[in-house]
Amino acid sequence: MKKYYWLFGLLGLGFGLTLAPSCQKDVDFTIEDGTFPPYNPTPIVFPPRQTGYPHYIIPSDNIPTKEGVALGRFLFYDPILSGDSTLSCAHCHRQEHAFSDPRPFSVGITGAVGTRNSMGLFNLMWHPRFFWDGRSPNIRDQVVHPIEDPTEMNTTMEDVLLKINRSPFYREHIYKAFGQKKLTRDLYTKAMEQFLFSMISFESEYDKFFRGDPNQFSDAAFRGFQIFFTEPHDGGADCFHCHGNIQFADFTMSNNGLDVTHKDKGFGGVTGNAFDNGKFKVVSLRNIELTAPYMHDGRFRTLKEVVDFYSEGVHANSPNIDPKMDEIPKGLFLSEQAKADLVAFLQSLTDHEFVKNPAFSNPFN
Repeated sequence: MKKYYWLFGLLGLGFGLTLAPSCQKDVDFTIEDGTFPPYNPTPIVFPPRQTGYPHYIIPSDNIPTKEGVALGRFLFYDPILSGDSTLSCAHCHRQEHAFSDPRPFSVGITGAVGTRNSMGLFNLMWHPRFFWDGRSPNIRDQVVHPIEDPTEMNTTMEDVLLKINRSPFYREHIYKAFGQKKLTRDLYTKAMEQFLFSMISFESEYDKFFRGDPNQFSDAAFRGFQIFFTEPHDGGADCFHCHGNIQFADFTMSNNGLDVTHKDKGFGGVTGNAFDNGKFKVVSLRNIELTAPYMHDGRFRTLKEVVDFYSEGVHANSPNIDPKMDEIPKGLFLSEQAKADLVAFLQSLTDHEFVKNPAFSNPFN
């Protein structure tokens, strides 16, 4: 089993990291003549965590450095990863949308349309699995899938590595990040992991309220907060059983009663177990205001539609419906005021600093 360092910290007071340097090349760096400067990466030191926030979980074989994060950032924004060098990761994961896609389904380089909505990217070091169907156990596995998926980037890792290793720009940054002369599959996944792990989002209005600033919450958001964390028999929406921790997600595989018939088997398509059909990853509600449309198939355009679904639209007879749904399939029948308050609370989970942080923006601009 891979060992992990449990590093104290959560970016309690300044989750906006400024880790990645400008993409301009250093003029005094050369490896073309076989001369290498000393390999001297700069470790990233995360600020101490505040009470209530989780510890960092960093792989012991991939401690983030300024140079590693920078390389991952370049790769994330570079269309060189696609078969025809026209499509980058950022094309389907846009910063202003908390690195999700505002389209129900993304479109690949051949014009092929995907079958699931692109998920937001933040706080990924705490996720136990990836993709809506949970098929990837870690980020290093996940970041290869879009490259080799014929409906997305439609190429192979071998071809991508050939293109990258022909680039003097990338050879320089590969050496700075890892002390190696060329990028391998393993180093590619580690660079991407470092950048994606740096994308931490804990600076919403809710966080500031949670950390002791009562002025951050509107009256409507506070009422929505109470509805969110209250049982249905007491007039609440019972959201907290799946979305109740500091991440606002338990990241389990769950069927929330969307359909009576599972056209998309979800987790069941991965495990082959019929009892997993219709189960999808419970996603974080952080930044949910920015990640529309909603659900694995993007069927809901607005948060109001999502709240309406949980209030009156859950299919109690959906095969494998999660027991945590409990009373919800009977109908919550929230008032219009309660629904509006709940939406106001969900909007308070938006981290506006995260989606404007230049450390996560396109370094080639």
